[in-house]
Amino acid sequence: MSDSIVAVPLDKAYRLLNHGPTVLVSARYDGVDNVMAAAWCCALDFSPPKLTLVLDKIAKTRELIEKSERFVIQIPTVALAEMTYQLGSESLYQYADKLQRAGVELLAMEGEDLPFVSGCSAWLSCRLIPEPHNQQTHDLFIAEVTAAWADSRVFKQGHWQFDQADPALRSLHYVAGGHFYAIGHEVIVNDNAASID
Repeated sequence: MSDSIVAVPLDKAYRLLNHGPTVLVSARYDGVDNVMAAAWCCALDFSPPKLTLVLDKIAKTRELIEKSERFVIQIPTVALAEMTYQLGSESLYQYADKLQRAGVELLAMEGEDLPFVSGCSAWLSCRLIPEPHNQQTHDLFIAEVTAAWADSRVFKQGHWQFDQADPALRSLHYVAGGHFYAIGHEVIVNDNAASID
């Protein structure tokens, strides 16, 4: 594990998702690891921290999550844009070597038996809160965040620091057809005045 990866207090974990990034979802069950890209993931609650995630029924990762009831949400960076797109475009059902094809490097976090994707800017370890009706009818999954970490080069003192970090560490925001935006400049609102740094 990199020295720049630091634990994030759970009461600040929602901030890792609040800016609406594309995420990578990883899961493990019975010796099978998989990672997929997802655009619809959202912070849901503060205490305990919870999130929502939409997973189509055709996704192998969904099957792994339903069986293990555990998964990881991670925030890929600009440096991982091609890998992120490939992970969202290929299925483990089609390619048994999907992770190798995409160049995924997995890392371990102490106390966790889950696959974490190296090179991301944040990681949230999650426990599924089973809601069969929502999962089957709406493809909507709800989970509690049980642990969180971030890359201290871009997330410090409970806040993203994108403007001060290497642009390769900015988060990705998916539009369509292989088109992403990287997060832009911060806008600070103080005393009824807004400014863009």
